[in-house]
Amino acid sequence: MKKLLLAAFILLSSNAVAQTTIIDSIFCGGIYRNYRIYVPAAYTGASSRPLIFDLHGYTSSASAEQSYSNFKPIADTADIIMVYPNGTLLSGQPYWNAGFGPGVDDIQFISNLIDTLFTQYNIDHQMVYSCGMSNGGYMSHTLACALNTKIAAVASVTGTMSTLQYSTCTPNRPVPVMQMSGTADPTVTYTGSAGSLAIDTVVKYWVLNNNCNPVPVYTAVPNINLTDGCTAEHYVYNGGDMGSSVEFYKIIGGGHTWPGSPYIIGVTNEDFNGSAEIWRFFRKYKLNQFLGINELETAANISLFPNPAINSVSIVGENISSVSIFDINGKLVLETKEKQINISALAKGVYSVAVISENHRIVKKLVKL
Repeated sequence: MKKLLLAAFILLSSNAVAQTTIIDSIFCGGIYRNYRIYVPAAYTGASSRPLIFDLHGYTSSASAEQSYSNFKPIADTADIIMVYPNGTLLSGQPYWNAGFGPGVDDIQFISNLIDTLFTQYNIDHQMVYSCGMSNGGYMSHTLACALNTKIAAVASVTGTMSTLQYSTCTPNRPVPVMQMSGTADPTVTYTGSAGSLAIDTVVKYWVLNNNCNPVPVYTAVPNINLTDGCTAEHYVYNGGDMGSSVEFYKIIGGGHTWPGSPYIIGVTNEDFNGSAEIWRFFRKYKLNQFLGINELETAANISLFPNPAINSVSIVGENISSVSIFDINGKLVLETKEKQINISALAKGVYSVAVISENHRIVKKLVKL
């Protein structure tokens, strides 16, 4: 697997000097899917760190999104691993298949990428999140619907939900959601359009799903920048099941833009930093509070033996529902419901083993000799 390093040093292992952006890819759905990963200088691999996906908009790219949302100062301060995947092409332009019907399975791509990154970095499985701009915001809502066993919370900036996505969304748990939208957005209109929901409808959907207090706590965001052409309102819907909430930043007069971005494109609100607010929201939530998983108990109850292994490996611990093994590219190479697994046909290398039981889901690293 080839990696193009965009810094003057190479990240050779989880204990190497970090603060670099790496371009990499995994094989998924019959094609190679590429992504950028930013590893902050504070990362040593000694402790598990949060992982945030930041998804670009339609016609944009991973590299443009990395610059535009500008999470780097936040990632450096909080020691967060940032991932910027690239979508596939629709009419020659990058996009995400966010509940728009048949086509590329981007849910599977993100799922496989999570499992791959688990094998390469010391990531806190309970602190995986997704945010995105425009079409990437749509996709983050899609992940809240369909991949919430891996992603704890999501945020959408200038995105909404498609009507098809809305009609098929079955989250089966409360999902903390943050929404940021401008009332004068000419691209994803605030009042909705053919095939897309109004922003107020999306916010209400998640408030109802999470069983939050329908009456929000309202705050007018201080208008510290008098020349940006817009103001902001902050609505917080607290009291949701399992400690969940929904937050909404309504940008009065705002356009199709990321609040606080260093790149002013159209009417951009500069009264608050959207990326900082997203991290402030995300860091309140861990996946185990919604799935009923005790992290320490999970780690103790399921293990692989022997590891490294040559011909076979056993799942040691509680009863299991299924086991999926992925290679370093995120490709599914073996599925079984057995606790004793024959791995003799697998090539030598490092694999990600996803074990699902009645109450738990945990990913373990396996070294095949």
